[in-house]
Amino acid sequence: MNHLHAYWRMEYIEAPRDQHGGNPFTDLPALGDDAAALIIHRSPLSYLVLNRYPYNAGHLLAVPFRQVADLTELDAAGRADLMDEIIFGQEVLRTALKPNGFNIGFNLGAAAGGSITHLHAHIVPRWNGDTNFMPVIGQTRVLPQSLEAMYARLKEYADKLAAKKA
Repeated sequence: MNHLHAYWRMEYIEAPRDQHGGNPFTDLPALGDDAAALIIHRSPLSYLVLNRYPYNAGHLLAVPFRQVADLTELDAAGRADLMDEIIFGQEVLRTALKPNGFNIGFNLGAAAGGSITHLHAHIVPRWNGDTNFMPVIGQTRVLPQSLEAMYARLKEYADKLAAKKA
């Protein structure tokens, strides 16, 4: 019998769930340590964070600073800023990782993901042939680089792109 291991999942499974309404999406920016929070970029109304439990290497989340459950709760400036942050995230990933494409999608409300009532967008880099038997049969994802190394790589590119735009 072959065994497949996804050691990183246990951290997620055993992570305490805040029963007092805590929200990691609003707590992360307040930490004061973007490297510990894995935040690679901040715009005036939203930020980009490396997903701790990624679908693929480099999986980013674009998140508004203000806690909302639906796009309709963002004003025009908030929607524009979030979309700009998604596009910026794509540019960072395109430059740093050279993917062949992207999956981009929104989680809206508690039932949409992680049982956290907060809107966020997933920016998942994709490569031709990146889906193999591991996630399909083994329900395991293979990530070729640690979160810390990926953070350093993406942060470097994010800082360079932000400086060019300034």
